[in-house]
Amino acid sequence: MSKDILSAALAILRINVLLLALASAYYIRLFAVQNFGRVIHEFDPWFHYRATEYLAANGAASFFRWYDRQVWYPLGRPVGTTIYPGMQFIAVWIWQSLNFLGQEMTLHDVCVFIPAWFGVASTAFLGLLTFECTRSIDAAACAAFIVAIIPANLVRSVAGGFDNECVAITFMNATFYFWCRALRGTSPSAVWGAIAGLAYFGMVASWGGYVFVINIVGLHAGFLSLWRFSAKLHRAYSALFLVGTGLAVQIPVVGWTPLRSLEQAGPLLVFVLLQVLEGLSIWRRRSKLPEEDFRRLRFQVLLGAGAALALLASVLLKLGYVAPLSSRVRGLFVKHRTGNPLVDSVAEHQATSPRAYWQYLHHMCSMSPLGIVAVTYYFSSKMNRLVMLLGPMAGALGGVGVAWAVRWALWQFGVEVPGEEGEGEGDGGNGEGAQDRPPDKGWRELLEEVKRPLREAYQESILQRKATAGLVLLMVLVCGVEFIGYCWTVAERLSHPSIIKKQRSGDKETLVDDYREAYWWLRDHSQQDARVMAWWDYGYQINGLANRTTLADGNTWNHEHIALLGWCLTGPEQDSYEVIRHLADFVLIWGGDDLAKSPHMARIANSVFGDLCAEPMCRAFHLDRETKLPSETMKRSLLWKLHSHGREDVQVNPRFFEEAYTSQHSLVRIFKVLNVSEESRRWVEDPRNWKCDAPGSWHCQGRYPPGIHEILAKQKAFQQLEDFNAERDAKAEEYQKAYMSASGR
Repeated sequence: MSKDILSAALAILRINVLLLALASAYYIRLFAVQNFGRVIHEFDPWFHYRATEYLAANGAASFFRWYDRQVWYPLGRPVGTTIYPGMQFIAVWIWQSLNFLGQEMTLHDVCVFIPAWFGVASTAFLGLLTFECTRSIDAAACAAFIVAIIPANLVRSVAGGFDNECVAITFMNATFYFWCRALRGTSPSAVWGAIAGLAYFGMVASWGGYVFVINIVGLHAGFLSLWRFSAKLHRAYSALFLVGTGLAVQIPVVGWTPLRSLEQAGPLLVFVLLQVLEGLSIWRRRSKLPEEDFRRLRFQVLLGAGAALALLASVLLKLGYVAPLSSRVRGLFVKHRTGNPLVDSVAEHQATSPRAYWQYLHHMCSMSPLGIVAVTYYFSSKMNRLVMLLGPMAGALGGVGVAWAVRWALWQFGVEVPGEEGEGEGDGGNGEGAQDRPPDKGWRELLEEVKRPLREAYQESILQRKATAGLVLLMVLVCGVEFIGYCWTVAERLSHPSIIKKQRSGDKETLVDDYREAYWWLRDHSQQDARVMAWWDYGYQINGLANRTTLADGNTWNHEHIALLGWCLTGPEQDSYEVIRHLADFVLIWGGDDLAKSPHMARIANSVFGDLCAEPMCRAFHLDRETKLPSETMKRSLLWKLHSHGREDVQVNPRFFEEAYTSQHSLVRIFKVLNVSEESRRWVEDPRNWKCDAPGSWHCQGRYPPGIHEILAKQKAFQQLEDFNAERDAKAEEYQKAYMSASGR
């Protein structure tokens, strides 16, 4: 076969693999639509969809001034200044563009399909990133195909999963690609750095995980500056940092955090370091200082700058200008427990089990080099929602490994793969002004002496190499087929929405739609201003599907308010009722789910009120795993009575609550609160009782009605337990030590 024919055949094959990767990235994410219809899944996506609806109906100006009084009753929430709005704006722009072009599509359907569309874009950018780093088209094609279907990349990007990460991972891959592109030897680094800054801005606008991205880029730039500093590196990073940070601070939820946050101090310090190094480099070129004198001067300047920065940092920390690490970030550096029972209760924040890596990465666990452990493995292992960070990296490294193995194996049979490598161009260290050290010939000669006999032995063992090559090709084929089948099987499993379930009875499969039917019942059988008390997990769905007011949701911004909610659900029935009647018209529970979560509810309540349990972990509040019987503390709780009402001789007090609705499969129960305090309702709704941040401002927080001041007087603000800058009193210290001790820390 001539070289030209082989080149043409391989070019067609590569194009087909890339097209197949993009098509697979789309279709593998559509199982949910095929099996359940165009449904928005889970909990958070319902908030994002509701926010998108508001943006589409009211415009950007109103969106950023939106104070939502249907959530976190009676406090409310300033949504526009506490949301990462990137995904909402993208959804509205796509919806408007499609309708402008005559492709009519509802906003709901656009939100359903956005994860699949951005899954394709994410795949494309990962392929480009792999090519940029390896200059290998084969590695890029393999990486794109792997990352298109790898389960770690599907976790938050199946159709219907309208969540921040489905868009953010695309921007993360784009940022990394444009950053590496900016360091290429012949590229205008400032231009590509600015484009990387725009991609980073998209990441910031979409997800709080942007902190990981800017730290990785800063870490890379910092390491390069240590031994391969160049003007190109300075221009690329400066453009990215200035454009990205300058735009990021315009997002209300971010504000000045990039310049005041301890977890983002590293990239800022790298920016300052590069300015100092560039200044020194310019001065050296003008002064023509000898190399030895320049090195001594550079060391002295860097030492002085480091001392000045350390002094400035200590002053800012003392003044409280620099924000401490958040509980979620601290969870990345401590073993499982953060000291905050609310953060510890969230399933996404639990440590990742070793089995999860095989589940989400499969053969890429062995194909990805050990270098992946340095950053992404460490952080993903601390919080299981971050395992998605491993997906793109494992796909890229796995693609490089597969492409190299196949190329080597084909070469052993005399098949030289043409047209595969790009021209070798320099990376960040090869720009003008580079300060590379001269190569050490002694080390190079020593390495050559070690490699020479190994190379000779390798070249002589022709039969062994061909046999090995055959095995390699067979392994790639077998493992590849297994990997593809596994990914498609897991994709269908990941596409099952929690809001709808499938149930098999004999040979017949039926849909269990209890949750949506319960929300629709609320929508159709309650007043427009009805308030629904439920654990915070379900708040977004109640708002989105039932369009009713909730007391808490997944934003979890107010620990004390959630603790009050936990106290109402896990406290004694009568005590709870005396508070609930001032806050809610209905109480909604999710059957067994709420019982499983109830120990967390009790712990959170106890962290603020302190009168529910004798010790921080609330071990006395539990359901026996073997007998399925409640402990005495749980048996007295309102939650147990609502869950078991009408069963096992358990009845709620008919003077307090009335059963209003139980779903077909008893997964959801709704109880009407009797003798609701209308006086408290009117007091909460009266604007004169709101607390505004300025006269005439839109930002006016509601307040609790006087009827529950007795229970509020018992609460103790939890912030002092997690704020490094706050002084703790003796009781706070005692609680914290007891909690960490009881949780095994």
